[in-house]
Amino acid sequence: MYDLTIETQFSAAHQLRRYKGKCEKLHGHNWRVQVSVSADRLNEIGLAIDFHELKAITNEALANLDHSLLNETFPFTEINPSSENIAKWIYDALKKKINSDNIRLNAVTVWENDGASATYYEEAVL
Repeated sequence: MYDLTIETQFSAAHQLRRYKGKCEKLHGHNWRVQVSVSADRLNEIGLAIDFHELKAITNEALANLDHSLLNETFPFTEINPSSENIAKWIYDALKKKINSDNIRLNAVTVWENDGASATYYEEAVL
């Protein structure tokens, strides 16, 4: 089994609804996004998936979030744009494009700063 991870970023503003504290005010982050995948085998040139391909797929999913006010971007018009919800949204967007007979999406971690992150993953089905 092989595990691969890429990291990319996007910049966006948000505010947390019904939150009692500083984060209820409009503010921004340079969000870091880590995407982890697994593969059972390598292809004929010894790769599970090209890092550039994985990063391109991820950046395509993030394009709608980059330099936006997340509260005005669906689905964050209806749910809070928390790190947890952002990680799940990115996971769901990538799962449709990455999962194949060999590559499986493991987890998405979203860092809103160097000291705080949220990770979303699905439990393995046995």
